[in-house]
Amino acid sequence: MMLSVERAEQGAWTVLRISGELDLVSSPEVRRRVHEAVADGRHEVVLDLSGVLFCDSSGVGVLIAARRLLHSCRGRLRLILPARGAVEGSHVNRVLAALGVRRLFEVYPDVPSATGAEPAPAGAAPSAGTASA
Repeated sequence: MMLSVERAEQGAWTVLRISGELDLVSSPEVRRRVHEAVADGRHEVVLDLSGVLFCDSSGVGVLIAARRLLHSCRGRLRLILPARGAVEGSHVNRVLAALGVRRLFEVYPDVPSATGAEPAPAGAAPSAGTASA
């Protein structure tokens, strides 16, 4: 399956909507797109992983590298992982949890809540990671 990365701007946030398989072959494209956003002066990035059906260690490495890059330029990285029960993206959530790195990321259920375009419901605070990599 091919990887697709679509870029959109939503206020201060750059949203990269990723679909397909995030693996050894496709992960360099995601890395390139994150670097392009930062080179464009965009330091608030949302990676929408709701369309990612498969993620291997190379994909996880790209996510960690993106977090590190944005942290180094005082930016922020947020991930979109669908709510429980959704088929798309559940694999990424399981992989991140199994590797013990999910806690490193701020995880949101959808783009509006990640970008602040829609207030989060009461009691639905995002999972914010505070550890540094």
